[in-house]
Amino acid sequence: MPELSHRRRQLVLAICCMSLLIVSLDVTILNVALPAMQTDLHASTSGLQWTIDAYTLVLASLLMLAGSTADRIGRKRVFIAGLVVFSLGSLLCSLAPDLDALIWFRMIQAVGGSMLNPVAMSIITNTFTEPRERARAIGVWGAVVGISMAAGPLIGGLLVDSVGWRSIFWINLPVGLAALLLTLKFIPESRAPKARRADPVGQLMVIALFGSLTYAIIEAPSSGFTSILPFAILALAALAGLLWYEPRRDEPLIDLRFFRSAPFSGATVIAISAFSALGGFLFLSTLYLQNVVGLDALHAGLWMLPMAVPTFLCAPISGRLVGSHGPRISLLIAGTAMTASAVLFAGFEAETSGVSRFIGYALFGIGFGFVNAPITNTAVSGMPRAQAGVAAAVASTSRQLGQTLGVAVVGAVLASGVVASSYKETFVSAARPGWWILVACGLAVLVLGAVTSGVWARRTADRTAERLQSVEVREAAGINA
Repeated sequence: MPELSHRRRQLVLAICCMSLLIVSLDVTILNVALPAMQTDLHASTSGLQWTIDAYTLVLASLLMLAGSTADRIGRKRVFIAGLVVFSLGSLLCSLAPDLDALIWFRMIQAVGGSMLNPVAMSIITNTFTEPRERARAIGVWGAVVGISMAAGPLIGGLLVDSVGWRSIFWINLPVGLAALLLTLKFIPESRAPKARRADPVGQLMVIALFGSLTYAIIEAPSSGFTSILPFAILALAALAGLLWYEPRRDEPLIDLRFFRSAPFSGATVIAISAFSALGGFLFLSTLYLQNVVGLDALHAGLWMLPMAVPTFLCAPISGRLVGSHGPRISLLIAGTAMTASAVLFAGFEAETSGVSRFIGYALFGIGFGFVNAPITNTAVSGMPRAQAGVAAAVASTSRQLGQTLGVAVVGAVLASGVVASSYKETFVSAARPGWWILVACGLAVLVLGAVTSGVWARRTADRTAERLQSVEVREAAGINA
């Protein structure tokens, strides 16, 4: 990628953030619309889970493929394709005649979404090459998640109450079109010096692993253990296959050498834990506010502001902290705040005080605001720029897998305890184990943040970077020869 002026780099960052905005908005807006969709489409709790997880599952399955493909054929080209497919999928979702069609159209959306965030992060990584500047750019990137959290529930609530739930997908169309036109004009093309070959076997095993695991978790409460046992076995077989097959390939879909770095491995598990907490938090909160407290979609959206505003404010602060002091401080703050929030919600009754609810949302927003920058920066820092797309895709995959598992696990726990005939009366007690699962997610962020950000962990990262760099140099020499 050619050296760009400061103004042009900032414009590239803004365009990439637009793609994150529509993908993030899609999640927060959809959560607010869940009760309306449940009524209109006669959906069960598992049906609501699938409207979210059909998207995040496909996204998680294809992110690494999209990252490596972008490194190979051109990041701008894949980014443009993602904007087109995502916008088309959004239009189809707004026209869905029933729940099954909506789930399929959400999967089309996800195919486009898989080409956006990891590719955009790869573009940012190759645009902002100075570590401190890159960390700050990633902090701005994380702040966009806060914007989506603030704007999504409000816009979604207003649209659901005034126009209907289908209108929530219209928001993506003008933003997607604007991002497409700006990308064509201002973002330069870039690709890795050496093209990576496709790994269809590895890709199929990733899809089998994520798909069968999610299906087994979501359907377990209604189908029983015997029915989901084959899918659990398939998930284990796919995982074993990946661990055996991928190290034997010269250019694997998942480069397991990355995980020799303790910070990278820690960031991966932290991302899964933090986004599991986010997925479960949004799922339980939306149903609680509208189906138990009795708020309409707009007022439920307003209750997301105490979470969204701290996320927006803390994300750039976290980026600066990571750039100047490393990831540890941000991760410790994130783990502590998210754990405290989940503990507070675990003690809720059906009619809890507004002050306690406000504190719970604010704590979660602070924690989530601090967690994004260290995850992303750790994932790409020290990795060869030629593999930036793959490294960023692993981080993005961890996020989406975490959100998928959060909705699947917490939703399954809720479905197993709630009684349809007395939904409001049984919801709080049925949701309590789900909140304790989120406590465990917050503790995982806290503990791993402390363990994987010390001197020992940094040494493993340096050794991994040296090995990867030497391999890259040898490969480049082979090409030049």
